[in-house]
Amino acid sequence: MFPETDAISNIVSDTVTVLFKRRLVDRVLRLWTEMARGGRFPRRDQIEPRMLGEDWANCLVIAVRSPVRLSYLVAVGENLAFAHCPNDSLAGVLLSHLPQVLSERRCLMIEGRATLRGTDVLYRSALFPLSEDGVAIGHVLGAANHRLLRENEQLITPLIRTKWL
Repeated sequence: MFPETDAISNIVSDTVTVLFKRRLVDRVLRLWTEMARGGRFPRRDQIEPRMLGEDWANCLVIAVRSPVRLSYLVAVGENLAFAHCPNDSLAGVLLSHLPQVLSERRCLMIEGRATLRGTDVLYRSALFPLSEDGVAIGHVLGAANHRLLRENEQLITPLIRTKWL
């Protein structure tokens, strides 16, 4: 009377798989999670640009220093390379959330609206802790992308929503 496999569950599973592969943040999170086996943060050398493929253009690596304001970008993908103006770039947005990641010791997704280089955009980004010994956070991997606001969308005030991953 009932099929051996549930067609609805297969459809849901396939849909989730497609959506999971569609978003930059989800693809980078999947890689980070694979490297973070055993509850330890991945090492910086475990996450290489070639592993991220085309996504590397939307990624960066932050060297963590104490105090946090001395932290700096050590690698920046070409789509985030507007580092000379950190207050007007997605790299700057990611840097501004670094203290939260360090204090919570977790991955953080940041979504919002902003003005970048004079253009209104919606963005999605995430920060992923990295550690040489699996415990102390020495670097943070960031991933970010954006799209221009559509003509009917208004950037009334900057909106930022964070979510712990």
